[in-house]
Amino acid sequence: MTTIGVIGGGGWLAGALLRPALQDGLLRPDRLILSSRSGRVPGFEEWPDIEVTADNEELATASDIVMLCVRPQDLAEIAVDLRDRLLISVVAGVTVADLARSYRATRVVRAMPNACAEHRLSFTPWFATDSVTDREADFVYRFFSASGQAHGILEEAQLDYFTALTGSGPAFPALFADAMIRHAIGAGLDPETADAAVRQLFLGAGVLMAESDTTPSDLVDVFLDYRGTTAAGLSAMIEADIASPIFRGLSAARRRASKGLV
Repeated sequence: MTTIGVIGGGGWLAGALLRPALQDGLLRPDRLILSSRSGRVPGFEEWPDIEVTADNEELATASDIVMLCVRPQDLAEIAVDLRDRLLISVVAGVTVADLARSYRATRVVRAMPNACAEHRLSFTPWFATDSVTDREADFVYRFFSASGQAHGILEEAQLDYFTALTGSGPAFPALFADAMIRHAIGAGLDPETADAAVRQLFLGAGVLMAESDTTPSDLVDVFLDYRGTTAAGLSAMIEADIASPIFRGLSAARRRASKGLV
């Protein structure tokens, strides 16, 4: 029976990934070990059989699969030998070569989920080394699929870009939403109504784009063709070159990701 250990199991991302997998029965609580510096991991009261430890070496020794779920700057404090384990890392900007060198691992998976994972809405790209078995790759796919959409990629270098593009989770759309809320308040709406209206707008837009075969570009064209109020707003944004600051933001995030300082 496979035992899975999660270093950094007390963090928000670990919880966001693990709880959906536990709810789906993909993980057995009695075969799951979580480590945290305090030795306490809140948020898993529903599964009392989960083992909690403050000792990463103890976790590594007892586990067949070890997931690193910590900040990049915390890796220097983690000294474990994973040469005979499957290593799954969700640490941004830390390469397979770095992980192999630090932990003597040859079977390595790197993935980049985001903060939408606990709502089962993360887009999670993942990359596996050639030595990862088909059975292990299948588990990785099912594990990340529990918290959203898992997408295997063939080039590790793409993960830096995905860190910028989808690793941001709701942050970039939230910036756009905040601007709309502030504009609505300036136009006379009370803050509570403005907030509710924009939240619902983004929810509806997200569902529509996720479930429609129409591309976002084609959707914009549909509204432009109506030549109404929406077209007037879109035209003003396009004329102001709204794409430029978005491109600059994604490029800046990608540069930061490539330095492992996410």
